[in-house]
Amino acid sequence: MAWELLFWLYAFASVIGLVALTAYQLICLSDLEYDYINPYDSSARINAVVIPEFVVQGALCTLLFLTWHWFPFLLMAPVTYYHIRLFMERKHHIDVTEIFRVLNVEKKYRMVKLALYFIIFFIVIYRDFTFKISIGSINHFTIESTDNRDMSKQLSEEEACVL
Repeated sequence: MAWELLFWLYAFASVIGLVALTAYQLICLSDLEYDYINPYDSSARINAVVIPEFVVQGALCTLLFLTWHWFPFLLMAPVTYYHIRLFMERKHHIDVTEIFRVLNVEKKYRMVKLALYFIIFFIVIYRDFTFKISIGSINHFTIESTDNRDMSKQLSEEEACVL
């Protein structure tokens, strides 16, 4: 039981990291679109966080598969496959010379990823808290039931003394 709790806490932290990395990439692309940043700096900033995002997302997807959490795994599997395909074809970095040509496509791609990561985020929160509540209710039930037994013994002793 403790391993599952640690797994959901790791999933929570990694999904927050994925949301933050994707939001950072979107902010860099928006800054480039409104000409607040030059193309070289924007592509350098985005390219610096692409590989860590791929690693965290791939590790989370693998852990979801190994722990038999099928629904979140099936949501993340297509993105993992797409990331692997981009990496194998060496198209995972944004080229400085073509950044304006692919700007809208890259923004839409990252918006879809952000929406997916938010869905996974809500699933992880739900599973994490339901798991914590189930552990807490088991512990509360056992404590409460032993307290009730002791109280019922005391009440029956007091009633016997009164009679």
